[in-house]
Amino acid sequence: MGKATVIPFGPQHPVLPEPLHLDLVVEDEKVIEAIPQIGFVHRGLEKLVETRDYNQFIYVAERICGICAMGHSLGYAETVESLMGVEVPKRAQYLRVIWHELSRIHSHLLWLGLAADAFGFESMFMHCWRLRERVLDIFEKTTGGRVILSVVKVGGVVRDIDDAQMAEVIATLDGIVDDYTKIMNTLLTDASVKNRTVDVGYISHDEALALSMVGPFARASAVGYDVRSFGRGAYGDLSDFQPITDDGGDCFARVKVRCLEVLQSIEIVKELAAKIPVGDIEVAVKGAPAAGAQASNVLEQPRGECYYYARGNGTKNLERMRMRTPTSQNLAGMTKALAGCDLADVNMIILTIDPCISCTER
Repeated sequence: MGKATVIPFGPQHPVLPEPLHLDLVVEDEKVIEAIPQIGFVHRGLEKLVETRDYNQFIYVAERICGICAMGHSLGYAETVESLMGVEVPKRAQYLRVIWHELSRIHSHLLWLGLAADAFGFESMFMHCWRLRERVLDIFEKTTGGRVILSVVKVGGVVRDIDDAQMAEVIATLDGIVDDYTKIMNTLLTDASVKNRTVDVGYISHDEALALSMVGPFARASAVGYDVRSFGRGAYGDLSDFQPITDDGGDCFARVKVRCLEVLQSIEIVKELAAKIPVGDIEVAVKGAPAAGAQASNVLEQPRGECYYYARGNGTKNLERMRMRTPTSQNLAGMTKALAGCDLADVNMIILTIDPCISCTER
């Protein structure tokens, strides 16, 4: 047995898309323990509710993280609407979910490109991001933004998608499916990918439950938990929604779950586009949250369940706004997956977990 050594991993590292910082305790080439160091990009955004009113803060919320921007603006808006008893029009609920699922597609395609690059498949990285550009083009045509959309408001949405635009969205997604399926099948059947991912970073079903893991990280260990299955908002009108799970519990299972979720999200968008009702896209919201009023909300972000909490004080500035992001929940699972792995597998395990450090540190 060799002598234990502490190796810093990150916050700047060629394979990391975000500034994650770990202290790795290693003996020879084995990782004995991984200790996360949190706070490198902390910005104190939750404190801003004291100086920004509840309408202004929606623009702060979606800047918690660019990749998760649509989800944060939606989760925050739903929390304030619950706090104030606002009923959002049905068409606005559909539009929100359509944009949110498109955001999930763009997030997973971004992740898949980064994972492919980590495998050494640079051309696959380019193909994944080429497909992601088509989704960003949809955002640009329907909202005016490409990553930060600023389309959700308390009481509804600020822009509509007409029938011609909706038909164009569906045609674009149909065009993505064929190309994406070829990329996905290439990745999931490649022998070198399996050599790097099968039985690496294993988390059992019981461990995933004990560590309160969420999102694709948990669903790859056969935990069938997905907030979308609660049927809230437009999700309740889906004909049949079943969370995608896998019982592998390793890096390969996590890659597979996310790959399949892209196709699932495309089908959700197509179904809601076909069912979207006519009507208003917003309601007028007046007044302020009552003093002492509290509300909470959960939303399925691309990385898992995100929890939101708000408390009013009788003014337009909230007294408290709190968000618990999926990566916060998954840090314990990440350290568990890294314990006992080879040093060379650290970057692959982290990428298949897909941590969002910007969300976590806020």
